[in-house]
Amino acid sequence: MANSKEKLFSDFSPVSTQQWLDKMNVDLKGANFEKRLVWKTNEGFKVQPFYRREDLEGLKLTDALPGEFPYVRGTKTNNDWYVRQEIGGSSPEAMNAKALDIMMKGVTSLSFHLDSQKLDAAYIEVLLHHVAADAVELNFDVCQAKVVELAKLLADYFTKQGYDLAKLEGSIQYDFYGRMLAKGKELGNVVETSKALLEAVQTLPNFRIFTVNATLLNNAGSFIAQELGNALAWGNEWMQALTEGGIAADEVAKRIKFNLGIGSNYFMELAKFRTARMLWASIVAKYTDNKEVAKARIHAETSRFNMTMYDAHVNLLRSQTEAMSAALAGVDSMTVVPFDTTYEKSDDFSERIARNQQLLLKEESYFEKVVDPAAGSYYIEHLTDAIAKEAWKIFLEIEEDGGFYTCIKSGIIQKNINASNEKRHLHVAQRRESLLGTNQFPNFNEAADSKRPIAPGEPCGNDCDTLNFNREADEFEALRLETEAAAKRPKAFMLTIGNLNMRQARAQYSCNFLACAGYEVIDNLGFKTVEEGAQAAKDAGADIVVLCSSDDEYAEYAIPAFEAVGKDSLFIVAGNPKCADDLRAAGIENFIHVRVNVLETLQAFNAKLLK
Repeated sequence: MANSKEKLFSDFSPVSTQQWLDKMNVDLKGANFEKRLVWKTNEGFKVQPFYRREDLEGLKLTDALPGEFPYVRGTKTNNDWYVRQEIGGSSPEAMNAKALDIMMKGVTSLSFHLDSQKLDAAYIEVLLHHVAADAVELNFDVCQAKVVELAKLLADYFTKQGYDLAKLEGSIQYDFYGRMLAKGKELGNVVETSKALLEAVQTLPNFRIFTVNATLLNNAGSFIAQELGNALAWGNEWMQALTEGGIAADEVAKRIKFNLGIGSNYFMELAKFRTARMLWASIVAKYTDNKEVAKARIHAETSRFNMTMYDAHVNLLRSQTEAMSAALAGVDSMTVVPFDTTYEKSDDFSERIARNQQLLLKEESYFEKVVDPAAGSYYIEHLTDAIAKEAWKIFLEIEEDGGFYTCIKSGIIQKNINASNEKRHLHVAQRRESLLGTNQFPNFNEAADSKRPIAPGEPCGNDCDTLNFNREADEFEALRLETEAAAKRPKAFMLTIGNLNMRQARAQYSCNFLACAGYEVIDNLGFKTVEEGAQAAKDAGADIVVLCSSDDEYAEYAIPAFEAVGKDSLFIVAGNPKCADDLRAAGIENFIHVRVNVLETLQAFNAKLLK
């Protein structure tokens, strides 16, 4: 068999990169290669249309095995991960009941959000009653003022129950810097609290307590390299502040927990997690020679930034591919956010689906069977290297500006992340970034009814600026809700005429465009004359009439159609023809095409139609 394979390959002469490029240029027929085929990412680097083995020359990424420093291929020799679900509630009894239930349904990691006002030994006993702490990862989130007390209560409880404390896995979220970013409030002295917290968990060697909560950055709209660069600076802030405060570097490093978001850019997100492990190992290596503590512990959470209220089941598609990226990248644990979390408190059904999204990857797709399956892929290895370079630049910039804490206090971090949020909102408004069901291909007949988007939490302090957590879909959802609240739902009529292919294509484009505002759309097969189409629009009670034809034919049809429609309806030309200036001179104001800002255009239409 080996000989036959060798013969097979010898029958084909090698093809050089230049030959591939020459063939592409022939097929492009004079079109610009860079503009047509090269993708410039938001991270600032370019992605080529193809990669070859020579693109990996000089890269050190492929030298290490899984479990080997610098851990680009993973910190462990298997690809299993904890399936996490968040649990909050009004009482420890209710949270305990839920924990016991979901543990029987495949959850291997519990994350409790505790009521700090009720926290005491009895509270913990009820909360963890019958929960096998040595068979599940346990994670706890409580008010920062109570983290030390919680750690003491947990250590006492586990000791009292007779557990082998060295076998317990989990975390207590001490999110000092994240609170500043999200709430604008600085609470207590980070070094003093950290020392007390470390002392309280000395008997729990596998509990992580210093949180790098970069999911906040992801949910605020940061780009991939930006999220990673800031996360590295965040982790380094813990290392620097606490080692300067007298805590051993090994002790700090092995207690840090990274929480990273997962966006929808499938391959780049996969590469991001590989890059995160590699760069973090390099940072820790500057503090200690102990390579074991340089292993990044990473929890991944699907993004909320790209989730939508309308066509909410599309959120399942987004979170599923996001979960795939993280699973293939070898994260330690993962939370899939329920699809309905944007507009209501998730119920049993949506939580079950979220759990099963991970279980499907494990039990039916066998994602946990292979460690780092992306290794050696020319494309993904290139992305790993490119993201590393861009993230490292951001990390160094933050360090040069005084470090993560200083940059939070001065507002640099928030300003940069919020600028990315604004940029991504602009891209959604222009359809340069697609949100299926929101700014592209909306469900024509869906109504929100009683659904309303849940607003992000408000800041509770003014010690520093805060991040903007508005989702990408927010403005489109507000637009559509405005339409639904109107006394009459606007009706858009497609006046299709002329060239068959062009009128059909433009009618489909226009229907999708206008349905993004919640308008009723009426498509048509075509009319013989513009007068016939205009009369049909009037008979249908149209508030909007869209002329759909070819660019060449607009010179003939547009002005007569505009005059036939009259002032009773908003008249739109689908396209941007060469004769547009002549049409504007005749009084035609509205054109829709790929270069317009969809959101602003629809907002302007609403201002005219919903008076």
